[in-house]
Amino acid sequence: MAAPISPFSPTVSVNPAFSIILYTQDKQSAEENHVADCCTRDFTDQKRLEMSVADFISHWLGLSAEKCAIDLSGSEKMGSLLYLKDWHFVKEYPDYVAYTTPPFFNDDWLNLYLDSHYMHRDSDIHHDKNEINCADYRFVYMGAKGTWTPLHADVFRSYSWSANVCGKKQWLFLPPSQRHLVFDRHLKHSVYNVYDDVSETQFPGFKKTIWWECIQEQNEIIFVPSGWYHQVHNLEDTISINHNWFNAYNLSWVWNLLVEDYNVAKEYIEDIRDICDDFESICQRNLAANTGMNFYDFFILITRFALANMIQLYHLRNEEDAVSNSSNKAHHFISNLVSISAVASAMKSFEAFAGENLNSCSVKNRSAFSDVKQNLEEKDFHELCMALVTAYETIDGRWEQNFEIGKAPLCPKDSLLLNCSGADCGVQNFVTASSSQICGPEDLIRLIELLVTLT
Repeated sequence: MAAPISPFSPTVSVNPAFSIILYTQDKQSAEENHVADCCTRDFTDQKRLEMSVADFISHWLGLSAEKCAIDLSGSEKMGSLLYLKDWHFVKEYPDYVAYTTPPFFNDDWLNLYLDSHYMHRDSDIHHDKNEINCADYRFVYMGAKGTWTPLHADVFRSYSWSANVCGKKQWLFLPPSQRHLVFDRHLKHSVYNVYDDVSETQFPGFKKTIWWECIQEQNEIIFVPSGWYHQVHNLEDTISINHNWFNAYNLSWVWNLLVEDYNVAKEYIEDIRDICDDFESICQRNLAANTGMNFYDFFILITRFALANMIQLYHLRNEEDAVSNSSNKAHHFISNLVSISAVASAMKSFEAFAGENLNSCSVKNRSAFSDVKQNLEEKDFHELCMALVTAYETIDGRWEQNFEIGKAPLCPKDSLLLNCSGADCGVQNFVTASSSQICGPEDLIRLIELLVTLT
């Protein structure tokens, strides 16, 4: 192992460590959650079970009692190790404030978006069960000593942060530059467990890997950059808070993963292209099922964030505070828009955004990005704008604004977001005068370039 990285210790939890468990036991939630059986492999991951949190805790307490009996008897036999993962605690208990996200992790486009929008809009993708799993990417993990997570890179190639409420973890990290070394000769499958006797024939580059190791203690946070493969072991009974998120800075990582998984999905059904009238639709449907998001989902998301950032820029034009303060804010919003434009530029050449495929995609998908005026007037979009500004206020105290829910973010007139009472506040006209329709990536790029120039 080489070059260990250090965790850091900002305050996260605002409640006693085990209040999460006590609260759950009191509420007796019947919601089914993903629980991993750490002793059983299922293809490239651990076997997953569906279990309520109350049942999991009962199992955990029983496991502790069983371990005590084993220690006394000297036996080595013990039951399966179960690890509660991806518990959507924030969504399940929105009124129970177990913790506050550290400010430097608040520029979180993924979860801000999912707080007000569905990830999928197509009726053949949008199912209740699917939406529970895509509700957000804020999780609580709970596992006994010995539970672990196999080698992986995070969902959407997002950033992630993990805070230990209690317990201790060992982390093993592999930089993106060495990613190819943990894959097989065909770059299809990666190593499952770095502590296994890894086959040199199947994984010829594995012995060349250089791992970074870190021990994470209670009340410490680990930040995982995009694309870093990692394997994690609980060295003690552990409860942790884990968020996945992305923003303008790692947006390209998300798009690159979607392209990679899209090519796999397309290759898998390439033999039916000539006999299929909706080949691209099937590719997108399979991509959403396998990756959690498809090209249209992602394009809707970046379009909404582009419009939200444009609105902030518009209102900055009328700010009367210090020029330097306004300039700092404007630079941030412009930087966000430039990143969105760069990703949209990479999208242009894909079949999904060719005219015939855009015309054949669902009406809900098409209207979600094409009708600018409608988008600006939606309640969901208003909520996204408010959440974005609130997030930036917590990151930088200089961004303080006095506004109420439903009022315009960064609007000096203290007026409604799209129906400002001030004669000089016409944000809707400002945006739609430049473009009333966004029919694809090229239109989004042109709109961004024009509005950045005007501001």
